[in-house]
Order: sequence, then C-alpha cells, then structure tokens
Amino acid sequence: MPETPPRDTADVLVVGSGIAGCAAALQAAREDADVRLITKAERPADASTDRAQGGISTARGDPEALKRDVLAASDGTADPDAVDVLVREADAAVEDVLLEALGIGFDEREDGAFDYAREAAHSERRILHVDAATGRHVLRPFLNHVDDHERIEVRQDTAALELITHEGRVHGVLTDEDPTGRPVYAGATVLATGGIGALYPRSTNPDGATGDGIAMAALAGADVADLEYVQFHPTAYAGEEPFLLSEALRGEGAVLRNADGDRFMDDYHPDAELAPRDVVARAVETEREETGEVVLDVRTLEGGFEEEFPGIAENCRDRGIDGDEIPVAPCEHFLCGGIDVDHYGRTSLEGLYAVGECARTGVHGANRLASTSLLEGLVWGLRAGEDAAENGAEPEALEAPTLRDGDPALPEQFAAEKFARLRRTMAERLGLERDPDGIARASAVLRRLKGEVDAYTRTRTSRELYELRNACVTALLIARAAGENPESRGCHHLVREDSPTADPEVIR
Repeated sequence: MPETPPRDTADVLVVGSGIAGCAAALQAAREDADVRLITKAERPADASTDRAQGGISTARGDPEALKRDVLAASDGTADPDAVDVLVREADAAVEDVLLEALGIGFDEREDGAFDYAREAAHSERRILHVDAATGRHVLRPFLNHVDDHERIEVRQDTAALELITHEGRVHGVLTDEDPTGRPVYAGATVLATGGIGALYPRSTNPDGATGDGIAMAALAGADVADLEYVQFHPTAYAGEEPFLLSEALRGEGAVLRNADGDRFMDDYHPDAELAPRDVVARAVETEREETGEVVLDVRTLEGGFEEEFPGIAENCRDRGIDGDEIPVAPCEHFLCGGIDVDHYGRTSLEGLYAVGECARTGVHGANRLASTSLLEGLVWGLRAGEDAAENGAEPEALEAPTLRDGDPALPEQFAAEKFARLRRTMAERLGLERDPDGIARASAVLRRLKGEVDAYTRTRTSRELYELRNACVTALLIARAAGENPESRGCHHLVREDSPTADPEVIR
C-alpha cells in the first residue's frame, strides 16, 4: 500500500506558464481537478508566449484551407491527422478561452469587425492580433485568470529538476525549493516548458529556454521526435540583443533588400517575402554573405510603420534605428519537434503529458506555419488538461530520489563558459545549414561537454547547473536526430561540405 500522500500533492501538476501551460491548468481545473502550476519564470516576459508578436491563427470558418496551408508550409511532412485536430478545434478554442474567458481585445477595423492579418505562407487573412505584441496581451490576462482560480495554485520561481518515476510511470517532479530536491507528487504531470533558444547565441526566446522539459522527459525514457527541425525566423534585428520583426510586417507589404538595394526574394520563391520561413531565412543569410547586409524596408507599408506597428517601431527607435530600413538576420525561433505526444498530449510514459513548444504533436513537421504556435499550445493544452484530469491516477507519495548537494559551489564562470561553448557549436554546426561531417563534429564536442557537466551534477544541485545539463542533453538529441536524417527538408537543410553556401548542393 502506498503511503498517505504528503501535503505537496496535486491531481494535475503543470510545469510551465506559457499559453500551453495555462490552458492545461485551466482545463484541468474546469474538470474539478486540484491543480498545481509551477514555473521557473518570475515575470511574464520569462515565457516565450509573452514575446509572440504576429498573432494567433484561426481557421476563420474554413478549416480545410488552414490545413492546406499548414501542410504546404511543412513541405508535406506534417501529420494530417494532427493537423485535423488543430484546424477543427481552432475557432472554438479561441472563442472559448481568449474571447469569452479572457476577453482579449484583438484589433478591429473601423466597422468593428476583427482586423485579421495575413502572414507568410498563409493563403488568406485569418490571424487575430493585438498590434504586433499579441503574446503579451494574451499571456498576462491568462496568468491573472489562472492565478485567481480557486482550484489552481501557482508557484513562481520554482524549477523542476527531475521527474519522479516508478515502473514506467511519472509521479511528479523534484523541484529546486530544497537543496536536495523537494518532491511534488501528482496523478498526472504536464510539461509545458517551452523551447530551446538558449542553446543558440542568437534567439528570440527568453534566456531560460534551455530545453528543460525535453531533457527531463528523455532522461526518464520518454520518446522524442523531429528534433532536427529547428526553425530560424528570417527577420530578427541584426544587431546585438536581437528582437523579432514580426512576419506581419511582410504580410502588410514590407520588403527585403540586400546591400545593393535590390529586392531579392522573387529570385528564391514565387511567393517572395511571403514564402515559408525556412526559404526566406536561407535567402536572407545568402544575401547577407554575398552583399554584406539585408534590410527590411518598411516604407512600403500602406498605413505607415509608426501607425501600423507602434510597438516594433518603438523597439527600433530605442536602438537608434531612425530610418525605414532595419538591418535583419535569421535568428533561432522555434523547435518544431520535441517530446513525442498523441492528440491528447500523452507521452510514451504513463502519467506524463507534454504541450506547447516542448512537445512534438506532428502539426509542424519540418517547418512551422506562422502564427500557429500559440494556437497549437492552446488547443493541445486544453486537450491535455482535460485528459489529465479525467484519467490521472491518485497521487502516490513514493520515495523520491534525493539529489546530492554536498560539494562546493560551481566555479564562478563555469556555466557561462560551458554555455558559450555549446552555443558556438550549435551555431556553427547545427544552424540554418548543416553537413554530415559538421553534425558528427558537433556530436563529439557535445558528448565531451555533457560528460564535463555530468561530473558536477552528481554532487551539486543548482538551477543553473541543471539548466546547463538540460541544454547539453537537448543539444545532443538535436545532433543525433540531424545525423540520422539524410533528407534535406524544411528546417533541416543539408549541404555538401565542399559546396558554396550561395549555391548549395542539397543532399537528397
């Protein structure tokens, strides 16, 4: 017989506080589950959702049209059944949560109708937005709504370090609330830990996007998939401290020009600036290497840059960009793969779910369609929350492992130096373009790096160290997936080592 559960138990435990985690917590609570939501974030900006700019796609009453666009953007690699789930439930999920429960004030036209936007690879206007800062306007009221719910307890500044497992089932997590790990037990555990941007030197993600959920799940034995598909956004500010220049800018008419002043995207794809992200990102990088610079020209915006996109314009002015040509470069943005899940967010381990960017639902395949990340997090968060509440087991207070924390603190620059090495390797070998030899070299470097980090995690328990461990594990998984996939598709673009970058010979 199991022991009587201690005080720190929940029917459903959610790890992460972006749109996917909030949706899972809300839906589980609606099913009368006692929910605990823990997050290492201390403010909304620590979650990737808060940084989402363009908006959230809807089906706008035509799910088949959205499905065609999702599949086309994925280069035919997305799972059609998963896409069916997304497009079939899109409008109802947005209506239920964002409009009715949260009352999000999406932008409207003068006649009071929604001002739907269009972005790259979308065949029509179907994207709801608030200026170009949609994530902020969605997440903050969502966090307040969840925090006020009587069946949800939210604990910020609380990191999950390890999953508690027994005989193939997950029973909760160990958190960093105690130096040797404090157990939080749950009948079902939902990982919603976000992406992997911290593995790259330039990313649109927050600094805490270290692949925590993917690493914890993989170390516990959960299946992962499609990790080679790392998406780079084509238009991030090219200077220090990159920030996203929303795809909505190009959707409203902004164009890309090289250092010679030439608009070049027509040479790469018939949809020009509105081609799929992977195509635009590689074109931008090629033109930067050939001519020295690429700028996003916003003079062509019909309504004017300052008037149409005041938030982005303010970001530019704050960085001394006073003109209408903004230097841009590709930047790591989103992981299309992750922990392998079914249509309800269930992983291969009993009692464990994953939603949001850390999960691989099959919706994105080799390349994600713009403005589907918030939608996927919302739809799968709701489905996972409901299933976890209905089918989770009774929390069991099993004997949790005790982490060792007896050795002296880490050397002052240990984590920073190791992260710098990891990021350099990922950027050079596992970026926009890869080759088999480079992938193999990256794997060797990352294996050595993980071995060095493991030597410290055996005797020390700090959040910084576990984030570094998680980053190493996730980086190795990306390298392994890239090495096992010989087909160049979408975000996984292979070139022969001796081919010029400007005219790569793709390995098929």
